[in-house]
Amino acid sequence: MVAELEPVETRPSLRERTRIVIFEADTPAGRAFDVALFSLILGSVIAVMMESVAAVRAAHGPWLRATEWVVTALFTVEYGVRLWCVREPFRYARSFFGVVDLLAILPTYLSLVLPGSQSLLTIRALRLLRIFRVLKLSHFLGDANLLLSALRSGRRKVLVFLGTLLVLALILGSAMHLVEGPTHGFTSIPRSVYWAIVTMTTVGYGDITPQTLPGQILAAGIMILGYSIIAVPTGIFTAEIVAQWRRPVSTRTCPACLTEGHDPKARYCKDCGAPLTGE
Repeated sequence: MVAELEPVETRPSLRERTRIVIFEADTPAGRAFDVALFSLILGSVIAVMMESVAAVRAAHGPWLRATEWVVTALFTVEYGVRLWCVREPFRYARSFFGVVDLLAILPTYLSLVLPGSQSLLTIRALRLLRIFRVLKLSHFLGDANLLLSALRSGRRKVLVFLGTLLVLALILGSAMHLVEGPTHGFTSIPRSVYWAIVTMTTVGYGDITPQTLPGQILAAGIMILGYSIIAVPTGIFTAEIVAQWRRPVSTRTCPACLTEGHDPKARYCKDCGAPLTGE
């Protein structure tokens, strides 16, 4: 009888092992990488903020600039490695975090042409959103997915609400322009619409104020309307959150489409169906 050959376990390639370390936080190496990355991000953001202070810039300007270039070089290498280790680099480059990772390094190189543009490096703080994946904080990732799903489900209602709000602002602003006129600062319908939006949102800058009794009565009505309108988007968002089904998720990332937030026991991606790794 011919003995059956036992399947030989193949070790993941260097590219796959690198992807697991960089894109997933379920392994000690992945958590260590993320912690080191967050430390660099925080350090670089603080350095950029300190460089904007004249006294600090005068005393430590060269050191801060050198630190900025070293961190930018490290982030550039990291961005290149991210593109190398994923199966679809262009898909990652177009994703939210892919764009953020690119914007985190561009201002430093742009400062060679446009001095002062390195102040935009504070956009690196957006990379800290990955902190929800560190130390297996999957419940935070689940909450983030819940909020994102609620926003997506309620976007049509919110768009309808915003359209209605703009129409109201146009009508009320035009009415105030008719009542008050240029004499009291309402020189045009666009300026009056600006006043109506500021009043309805209960901001009230006070740069333009109605002076006549009819105008003040109309303004009081708009203020009361503004308070009632504020509750509308809150109710829409709350209803959508209640409608969502909360399930436990993990930090595993699909190697094909980079989708996060899969069920802990999932074997295939919920979006593209590719096999999941890094269990």
